[in-house]
Amino acid sequence: MSNCVTARPKGITGTGLKVFAAVCMLCDHIHYFFGYTGWIPEWFSMVGRLAAPIFLFCLVEGFCHTHDRRRYFLKILGIAVPMGLLLFFMRYAGFLVRPDGFYPQNSMMSTFVLLLGFFQALSMLGSRNPKRMLAGGALLLFFLSWPFLASWCTVRFPASATILGVLGYTVLPMVNLTGDLGLPLLITGIALYLTRKHRVVQAITLALCYFGWYFVLIYLQVRGLPGFSFVQMFTTYYEWIGGVLAAPLLLWYNGERGAGYGKFFYLFYPAHIYGLYALSWLLMPVLRLN
Repeated sequence: MSNCVTARPKGITGTGLKVFAAVCMLCDHIHYFFGYTGWIPEWFSMVGRLAAPIFLFCLVEGFCHTHDRRRYFLKILGIAVPMGLLLFFMRYAGFLVRPDGFYPQNSMMSTFVLLLGFFQALSMLGSRNPKRMLAGGALLLFFLSWPFLASWCTVRFPASATILGVLGYTVLPMVNLTGDLGLPLLITGIALYLTRKHRVVQAITLALCYFGWYFVLIYLQVRGLPGFSFVQMFTTYYEWIGGVLAAPLLLWYNGERGAGYGKFFYLFYPAHIYGLYALSWLLMPVLRLN
């Protein structure tokens, strides 16, 4: 029997990346939910900017390496649906809205649902089977046209507005221009999938997507505002920093899954959001007095 010990690959595992991203996200959401106190420093939110690009990368890795894509999709959908339904009732019925009118608008899981649909469509388009290619094209066309189709149905058949709204918040999320379901995150996720076979190119793509959308385009929009200073691109409009700083971590990734802790990460997202929200509501009378 050999006494040799197999050396572990250098770098960080997928689990390590997720743990790091989860800590960053927790910092961001502490700032998000307790911002009304004025006590949480802005750097909590700055650190949190690294979470989304890392989780997008991990989603691509998960989709490409899972043994059961359907099960992987259903797990994420199973979290996205109740969270989306709750968000719908908070937004349109005032259900469980904090006294100051604030409520959590986090919908990252819905973003993942939509991205997995795009990934599957692109995967089918890349096959050599004509039937799969045709089905992939139809699926891609549906995801791209669904927001316009839903809007048309709402105008044409007003009675369908509620059910279409619920669908858009749950099982059939729609592309938006901003927020968790914003176009930038979706474009970045798709770009990471398309460059998945070339890690250096993938890291550069991540940095360019974030810098182009969140620095260049934002700068062009805000440079004419009264009192604007270029320094604000680092202190106020700092979303771009997350993608640029996260890019080197993709190169540090060693391709190993790690310990996994799948159930923990699936539950952590909704648990920490609603836990922090409830705590911020419960402590609001005391923290505001101080």
